[in-house]
Amino acid sequence: MAEQDRYGRSFGGDKLPSAEKINEKIPEVSGAEQDRYGRWFGGDKLPSRADIEKHLPKTSGAEQDRYEHWFGGHKLPTRADIEKRLPRGSGAEQDRYARWFGGDKAPSVEQLNESLPTGSGAEQDRYGSHFKPNQATNLRFSGTASTLGLLQHAVLPSLGFHSGLSIIAYGVGRYTDTVEAKDWVWPSGQVANAWWSAIGAPVVYEGLSISAAWDALSYNQKLLLAGVSAWGIRLFYRVASRTIRRGKDDPRYETAARKQPDFWNKAFFTMFLPEALVQTLISLPFTLPFRAPVATALASPFPEASPILHSLAIFLFATGYSLEVLADTQLEAHKKRRSAELNREGVWSIVRHPNYLGDALCHFSFPLLLFSVGQLHPLTLIGPIANYVFLRFIGGDKENEANQEERYFKENPIKYQQLQEYKETKNSFWPGLAEVSNKWVWTVAAVGAGSVVLERSLQSFLRS
Repeated sequence: MAEQDRYGRSFGGDKLPSAEKINEKIPEVSGAEQDRYGRWFGGDKLPSRADIEKHLPKTSGAEQDRYEHWFGGHKLPTRADIEKRLPRGSGAEQDRYARWFGGDKAPSVEQLNESLPTGSGAEQDRYGSHFKPNQATNLRFSGTASTLGLLQHAVLPSLGFHSGLSIIAYGVGRYTDTVEAKDWVWPSGQVANAWWSAIGAPVVYEGLSISAAWDALSYNQKLLLAGVSAWGIRLFYRVASRTIRRGKDDPRYETAARKQPDFWNKAFFTMFLPEALVQTLISLPFTLPFRAPVATALASPFPEASPILHSLAIFLFATGYSLEVLADTQLEAHKKRRSAELNREGVWSIVRHPNYLGDALCHFSFPLLLFSVGQLHPLTLIGPIANYVFLRFIGGDKENEANQEERYFKENPIKYQQLQEYKETKNSFWPGLAEVSNKWVWTVAAVGAGSVVLERSLQSFLRS
């Protein structure tokens, strides 16, 4: 007996069906999987081959074809529908994750490129949006995290600035036969560079108004700018008034080399340009925080503010500034008396060069102020060190005292003898321990302490 007869009840109940009825229930298919499991696609009633083929995807078998229903719901989309959703990118990450930039609809490669940042990848570029997300701001914030970036965006522009001023001073000095023209640029150039870095550059390159650029500065940045301006204005007035009153060049520059016929041909490279380099280094504490504020903040070893160090910075600046002012005032009063003796009174009784000591204290206060507010970049320490080296060993007390000895030896033996005694009893730059009892030491210290109280009161008033 055949199987369809022996198990006929499995198809039609207890009553055995005829062969015709059994044949009607058996599918007329090839036996392939898509025929044997056809009911999975169309329910209990077996579909025909044509019905099944309508449900099967006409694709290549690749993953985007096998899993294409992930894109369009339960109903399988066509290849054309799927291709509409796939980005026409290169396969790179900016193409694969394109929708992160522009919504669910994947943008083109060109649209992605417009969304991607054009910076160097440095921190000030990656987090530039925290400050002002536009292209103009990147001129000041891009590429300044590394030492090379700082050299490019902060140091070299300052060198170019001071070199340009030195060229102008050289032209004026050569025309008037006055080497002291370079001394006019020493304070004015540094103050101008500070104001250009803080206000000029944002106005010119970022399109800010002067008032907006000023308002963008913090209280401590304004305080730094005010201190630099006070230092520079005093020194500029001192140099300019001395030159005009004297009517001729400073005696320090009346050297044997000055009489050489090619003196001015060499002067720019031996005197004017080297000082431009020194000015660039000295001005780092009051240009770097404005030209590279992000790098300055990130490089600060102690980002927390310190009120004690802040007060110490104010004390140092006020003490040094008062030393300079008193030294200038007392020296001018001594000259007006037309005394034949060397001036050793007032703050000149503390050290032989109180004006240079005061200048050094002012410059040491600038990085200390930055340190107190978490804005000290290690490079800014070069500023006061370069200033100190110049004052002590190049163009300050060493040059001035050597010139005095030479002039007094030839022209005024009394002053020459007094100068020798002065050198034996008083230090040239730093006060000795014996000066603790000097009333002028306590006078300038009192000015420094009073300035701390005044500045704290001003700060409290502005915050109220």
